[in-house]
Amino acid sequence: MKSIFSIDVEDWFNISAVESEPEVSAWDGLPTCVDRDFPRLLELFAESNVKVTCFFLGYFARRFPFLVRQAVEQGHEVASHGFYHRLVFQQTPDGFREDVLSARKLLEDIAGTPVLGHRAAAFSVTRETPWFFERLAQAGYVYDSSVFPAPHGIGGLKTDRLEPHEIATPSGRIVEFPISAVRVLGRPMCFFGGGYLRLFPYALIRSMGRRALRDGRPVVFYIHPREINPDHPRLPMNLKRRFKSYVNLHTVEGKLRRIVRDFELTTFADYMARHAVAQ
Repeated sequence: MKSIFSIDVEDWFNISAVESEPEVSAWDGLPTCVDRDFPRLLELFAESNVKVTCFFLGYFARRFPFLVRQAVEQGHEVASHGFYHRLVFQQTPDGFREDVLSARKLLEDIAGTPVLGHRAAAFSVTRETPWFFERLAQAGYVYDSSVFPAPHGIGGLKTDRLEPHEIATPSGRIVEFPISAVRVLGRPMCFFGGGYLRLFPYALIRSMGRRALRDGRPVVFYIHPREINPDHPRLPMNLKRRFKSYVNLHTVEGKLRRIVRDFELTTFADYMARHAVAQ
């Protein structure tokens, strides 16, 4: 079974729920790294002819449309990360729908391809956002990968459905791909993206990935472009959050090369085209 690799295309200052997170109005005046770090990631995947899903923030797609076009030209899937990296639980239902609808339309205009998928900023769908999936369906999305079924500092949605599955809403169905978790001592744990990928040794990541595959579900890997650049700027934050945000950045490129070697990878769209998804 193939696994899925995804990139959340955002910049070094898009770290949610820290006091130093800049307001959207300040973004234009900040130095950027995504316009250099994202192409570096694509080069790494091109070496092995691997195709991935790229969840673009609408803001960066509008600012750097060549990044979207580069992804399409290299055969990758373009999907939506919303427009401004706003947490779902801090938005109204209609405000969220307008945000993800505008992001989808912009991305489709730039990419020239349908945008099927969405991922929420910081996996911020929770029990307090019961309207989330219906608003996604209303905005024209086919699948989502926002549910984080393990403990998480910002979002997280407790569920026993760790495999890809359909969610019915009054406005249509959404296929949900939860972020991969593996039960350890009866509790779900993540090993496959962000700080978890940076913190854990690769042998453990590979072992847990193989366990998920034996369970009959793909591993959903995720990364941010800033994580391939240990020299990117830092936001001021407390020691605990600083550790979670910046630990082991120097290990990321090596781990990515091993993931590409040890796992057969594809996009969300390709996976759905090849596999039936449970209801």
